[in-house]
Amino acid sequence: MTYHVPQFRRCIPVNAMTTKRIISETYTLPQTKLVLITLLLLFFALFAVWRQRRRAVVALCALLFWALGAGWLATPLWHFAQNGFEKPSALSDMRFASRTIFVLLGGGTRHDDDNRLIPRRDAFTRVVATADLYRECRRAGGACRVIVSGGNPQHHEQAEADNYAPFLLARGVSATDLLRENESLNTYENARNVARLLGPERDETFVLVTSAYHMRRSLAAFSAFGINAQPFVSNVRHPRVSFFPRPRGFVDAETALHELIGLARFYVYRFLRLY
Repeated sequence: MTYHVPQFRRCIPVNAMTTKRIISETYTLPQTKLVLITLLLLFFALFAVWRQRRRAVVALCALLFWALGAGWLATPLWHFAQNGFEKPSALSDMRFASRTIFVLLGGGTRHDDDNRLIPRRDAFTRVVATADLYRECRRAGGACRVIVSGGNPQHHEQAEADNYAPFLLARGVSATDLLRENESLNTYENARNVARLLGPERDETFVLVTSAYHMRRSLAAFSAFGINAQPFVSNVRHPRVSFFPRPRGFVDAETALHELIGLARFYVYRFLRLY
């Protein structure tokens, strides 16, 4: 099967190129945090303008933050983010082709108690799932490769791809079958850089490995570059609802909101032909 990668930069005027450069530079900003900061500033603005309704503004703001921290808003956000991928994929459901490439998408890194840089929890489930897929593919007799894609958006001492690679090797992925893409800073760049790495002529079957909440945006980005991949959901998040707000509730809400904003932003940018 042959795919043709779209040439998005052909015949683009200078002002459009400038817009593309600005968007490329701002794409990796923590835009969910910007939304929360904007809401906070809006609260202060309403508090200053609506002097006669300050109590109502304060009550509404308190209710909003309570609903976010307690999970009452995080739960529907997660439902929308994971829509269509509510269950983890099973190895038994996979049918491997003669030539298969598993694309593992980065999900961040963190320092453990010994200050060692390791994959984040969701990222590690992706690593384990990819290694399991690779071993099953080899047992089926196919030609199997793994591309691990992830740069260093957190500005740690190592890119995600370079950090995940030893874990993949330790779980049975052959070094000769492992390719690293360690420059991408977001999902769109994951797809773009993997497409460049593979070139225009492709006859492999692609399997995209990532978390449920990240899958819709990932499939859309890779499809934009002519890579129609099979999804493999490594894990599904199930946020917990409580009466009292919890730090985890705010983290869950931010993660889900980040994905929904990212998905909407992708389609807006595509519609405006900004990439």
